[in-house]
Amino acid sequence: MFSIVIVVVLTVIHYVLMFFFCSDTGVISVQSATCGRTSSQICKNGKIQINTANYGRTDKIICSEGRPSEQLQNTNCYSPNALAPVSKSCNGLESCEVFATHTVFTDPCFGIYKYLAISYFCLPPGVRSSIVCEHETSALNCDDGTVIRIHSANYGRTDSSTCCTGRPASQLAKTDCYALNSQTVVTSGCEGKNSCSILASNSVFSDPCVGTFKYLYISYSCVSKCKCDCTEQ
Repeated sequence: MFSIVIVVVLTVIHYVLMFFFCSDTGVISVQSATCGRTSSQICKNGKIQINTANYGRTDKIICSEGRPSEQLQNTNCYSPNALAPVSKSCNGLESCEVFATHTVFTDPCFGIYKYLAISYFCLPPGVRSSIVCEHETSALNCDDGTVIRIHSANYGRTDSSTCCTGRPASQLAKTDCYALNSQTVVTSGCEGKNSCSILASNSVFSDPCVGTFKYLYISYSCVSKCKCDCTEQ
């Protein structure tokens, strides 16, 4: 079965888009933007998996009410460290709150009125995860009659405790390390297959943070092969 529901809410405080995808996975993708100081993310029947985050401004419409035009002009405003604190605060939880302030994200564009934009997945029960350290191989397997559906992936480091044994502190300190091609590489190698193997190495993903000991994180589920086109419409 394949169904899409789109819900749009636009107020001074929140701008929210919700997309419901192919029902064989049950995965919900949510996009939200918060103008206030606190951003709340909620998954009523699943766990949060942050996909993207930005504290800044990328258009002139969102969070514009009552603001002078000079505070809306820069639409190329990005906070390079936004993903890490949001992921740490929210991943694996049913709900979370993130403060949208300069003290958390720094100020990427002085004088511009900013908002916190987040996209995330609500992963239903049955979603699996795999973590392997750098130079190791991640092996994903599904039962007969089912195939792999990739939800998210990252080759890098987002905390200092994973894959830390025997490593000096200098190799664990950077916790905002993301290989931008992670999802593409893993999806290409595993999506729709009954099993697959992905090597966690710089030769596969490139090196997103030189000198940091990395690991490969993948979240996925095993689903019946979709009889419909399970893509966003």
